[in-house]
Amino acid sequence: MILEMKVPSPGESITEVEIATWLVEDGDYVEKDQPIAEVDSDKATLELPAEESGVITLKAEEGDAVAVGAIVCLIDMDAKKPEGKSETTTEASTPIQTSKTEEKPTEHQQTYASGSASPAAKKILAEKGISASEITGTGKDGRITKDDAVKATPSMGTPAGGTRGSERKKLSMLRRKVAERLVSVKNDTAMLTTFNEVDMKPIFDLRKEFKDDFKAKHGVSLGFMSFFTLAVVRALKMYPDVNSMIDGDYKITHDFQDISIAVSGPKGLMVPVIRNAENLSFRGVESEVKRLAIRARDGQITVDEMTGGTFTITNGGVFGSMLSTPIINPPQSGILGMHNIVERPVAVDGEVVIRPIMYVALSYDHRIIDGRESVGFLVAVKEALENPIEILMENNPKKALEL
Repeated sequence: MILEMKVPSPGESITEVEIATWLVEDGDYVEKDQPIAEVDSDKATLELPAEESGVITLKAEEGDAVAVGAIVCLIDMDAKKPEGKSETTTEASTPIQTSKTEEKPTEHQQTYASGSASPAAKKILAEKGISASEITGTGKDGRITKDDAVKATPSMGTPAGGTRGSERKKLSMLRRKVAERLVSVKNDTAMLTTFNEVDMKPIFDLRKEFKDDFKAKHGVSLGFMSFFTLAVVRALKMYPDVNSMIDGDYKITHDFQDISIAVSGPKGLMVPVIRNAENLSFRGVESEVKRLAIRARDGQITVDEMTGGTFTITNGGVFGSMLSTPIINPPQSGILGMHNIVERPVAVDGEVVIRPIMYVALSYDHRIIDGRESVGFLVAVKEALENPIEILMENNPKKALEL
């Protein structure tokens, strides 16, 4: 019996996928639930498992765009599993193929025709990375002498040594969709960015005092993301326009905070969502960040886990970024950019002191968020981060950290 394997729907609104990589070859015997392909949608890369055991016949090639519900391969379920591996033929043929590959054309013996370099000149030119064709010889019949080679210098703009290869590779469907969305944001929104700076010393002091106990009790590290996420949740409640989005002629304002977090995955940037972050504690946020980051790293993140956020936090600081203007994640209206933390001289109570400072940036859609809301939102985030014990922990760090 022949089973026709069709492309399953990876998520709502997705009508086609792209065959990124076949993990098996035509004619292979596959086991049920064995991953046979990686397919790209415009939101994620997913594995396609074999629905039954048998010999597979591929009906699409890598790079093909295939509609959801279309047949991508056939599985002959009546075929018996081979008892041994048929490697003998391949191994026997390898020496023959290798010997042919290693055959080298007979090199022509060096002559001293016009424009040719003498052995000494040739060696000098090779050390300088200069081709003999670039030199005009002054010797008899135009031959290139040793003196010509010594005086030769590479011309400006002429490659001198090193490789100059290039590769043409089709972008994955996910990367193409990301590119399309980024261009759309620039064209379809009135995006502006406002900046501020945060003194991270209070958070540094808290983490230094409680991080070991927090890790021992909860099994996750007390990082910066929980402080930023809870500070953002508070600011979104104070400025609900930042937690809104435009839908045609309407504004949709949410009474919940689903926070998207940008993480780096094997297929590029992914943005999983922390659902109802307003209901989470420091432990809850850190546990969810860890879970989503591991799933993104291992390529297990699903479309549903990356859909429906109301605001995004991105941390370019992990890569060393000092300052950036993050691009809005549509259809959201705002995104907060974190950056690296650098010790800087700042004025505190009339004195210059050294403090760990982070620059933060809020990019927002000016069509729906005015300057007052954008600046006020970022100031609210700054206030919470610089006074976390009072604002985020209700003056009880141990209770807030569940210690």
